[in-house]
Amino acid sequence: MCGRYVVTNAVSKTKGMVKAAINVKDNENYNAHPYQDLPVIKKYSNGYTLENLKWGIIPSWSKKKEFRPLINARLETIDEKISFKKLIKLTRCVVIADGFYEWKRYENNKIPYYFLREDKKLMFIAGIYEKDQFCLITEEASKNVSEIHQRQPVLLNEKNVNRYLNIELNGSDLLKDCKKPNLNFYKISKDVNKPTNNSLSLIQKVK
Repeated sequence: MCGRYVVTNAVSKTKGMVKAAINVKDNENYNAHPYQDLPVIKKYSNGYTLENLKWGIIPSWSKKKEFRPLINARLETIDEKISFKKLIKLTRCVVIADGFYEWKRYENNKIPYYFLREDKKLMFIAGIYEKDQFCLITEEASKNVSEIHQRQPVLLNEKNVNRYLNIELNGSDLLKDCKKPNLNFYKISKDVNKPTNNSLSLIQKVK
């Protein structure tokens, strides 16, 4: 699963892609985590917008107050799950990120790593949304990512963002078939483990 990521200055970085930023301002979030309002790209008939949605979907059919919001959807089963199968067809979004975090388990210890594109460009993560909530789509990790974790977010190259947001196309098939960007990663401080820690120092490489 993916439960933390980095997003900085999303308005400036998507200025050429979206028609408007709605209630989103440039800021630096080095520890984006579930239940926060975070920027995503949505498509309307007159163009794309950048909007803040809350990370974690509570399905409309759920009647339990204690229902734990869903932060990830597995690409392999997204067309089958009652919580997601309608959303992947009708309400897709693209989540903006600079990079994301994962942890590798060493016996009883978990070491955090920071992942970013090999070309250091902006990440576009495939997502789905329901009303004002969203979740990330994940898939089996690529060969190098699997050294750290068995899952990773489904990443899009910028040229495939338009195709993914076009609901006339089959979303899950597109995500399975499109070429994904290559990633690099490195070890970082355990300071990232605490969600209230939020500074540039979180993505500094450590030995």
